[in-house]
Amino acid sequence: MLKIANRVLLGLVGLLLLALGGSVLAVGLGVDPPSWWIHDGRHDVLLSDADRTRWRDDGWWWPVVVAVLALTVLLALWWLIAVLRRRRLTEVPVDTGDGEGALLRGRALEDALAAEAGALEGVRSARAALGGRRGAPEVRVRLLLEPHAAPGETLHRLTTEPLAHARDSAGLPSLPAEVHLRAVGHRPERVT
Repeated sequence: MLKIANRVLLGLVGLLLLALGGSVLAVGLGVDPPSWWIHDGRHDVLLSDADRTRWRDDGWWWPVVVAVLALTVLLALWWLIAVLRRRRLTEVPVDTGDGEGALLRGRALEDALAAEAGALEGVRSARAALGGRRGAPEVRVRLLLEPHAAPGETLHRLTTEPLAHARDSAGLPSLPAEVHLRAVGHRPERVT
């Protein structure tokens, strides 16, 4: 959801800036603007002295300006924090059967899963990242496949071997996975 909101917001801001910049450029190059447009001609300024000082003496003007700028800064900070926040799961609780339980480091589970997935036939390299909630982890696996690897077979082996082992070793009822497969770029083989 955050990726979609991020892309939509960036797209809207980009379109707005492109439209405004393009219109100012067009007017600067001599295109006649519509009568309602804020920029009248090549030598016109976007914000005249009269426009800038129109509400300066009104009591509501500066509090509104400060509130809008503060809200803009807070929204920009919220957006930055949401984009930069780490989404990796650091620990997974494991039921040891004695009522005590234990914590499995997320990085250890990721490394074990990536090592086992990387050892599958036809896999050049593998990376795993644990996400989700502490009680319901999810994993994202990225596999770089050799040119001769069969994606369907590799995916089947990944789900029945490394993912099943990770789920069973952590004592999880399920371990949802998102798998990205990518083939290694290679030169075409010459047939003689």
